[in-house]
Amino acid sequence: MNASGVLAIPPELGYWSPCLVAEAVGQLAAWSAMAKANFQLRPLAGIAGEVRMGSDADPGAELDLRIVIEHSDEDAVAYSGSASADGRSVLELDRCVGPMFPMEDYDAPDAMKKRFDTLCGPGAPADRFEPLRRADMRVIDHDPGRRLRASIVVPEAAAFFADHFPRRPVYPATLLLDHQLELARRLALGVTAPAEGGRSAVGRVTNAKMRAFVLPGQVVEIEAELKSSEQGLARMVLTASESGKRVSTARAEISTGE
Repeated sequence: MNASGVLAIPPELGYWSPCLVAEAVGQLAAWSAMAKANFQLRPLAGIAGEVRMGSDADPGAELDLRIVIEHSDEDAVAYSGSASADGRSVLELDRCVGPMFPMEDYDAPDAMKKRFDTLCGPGAPADRFEPLRRADMRVIDHDPGRRLRASIVVPEAAAFFADHFPRRPVYPATLLLDHQLELARRLALGVTAPAEGGRSAVGRVTNAKMRAFVLPGQVVEIEAELKSSEQGLARMVLTASESGKRVSTARAEISTGE
């Protein structure tokens, strides 16, 4: 089963990142799986085998989203997908799996059906998105050239929890990954301050796995560890833990532009 959609990124949205493009592609797959399950089940983030980053997409851009559902049943949805803008590849997802959960635990089934009808018709209102509030991040340990650790404080309340999810708020896995990739970029550049600009860029993320939910108010410790570096490419292991419990893992390739 294939599906396609269009995402017009609001110009006034403020902060934006490739991880949010991945969220949009994943949402397209999620809506397809929920419709097939008659809105009695919904998938949550589980595994992303590979995420390839392409051209930048800034607020104001219009993205063409496409997904291929390889398998969808009461247990999980497996899919691949992509996002492009003006014919340029922005992001590609391969070998993704989202385990299914009871819809009523997270959203009102009737409300989700109405939203789906809106998305298939006129589309979501352009002004429904509020500026994104990221979790605060504080560096707690830096071993230059080897590892960088930080903690993030998940907000108790944020506008996106109204969608993610009304009945059981969960911090989006893509926002957690966004913090982890920022930490990896800082390690690649040898800095602890925010790595805006600079020469490092995320090229690829592999074996990304969510192992537990991250909830409002939790303090999560994230770490980027350098495994190898050659010919301007740094390969890293990314982890996140809460109260000593591992909540996510991934590997990332960072181009240092050397």
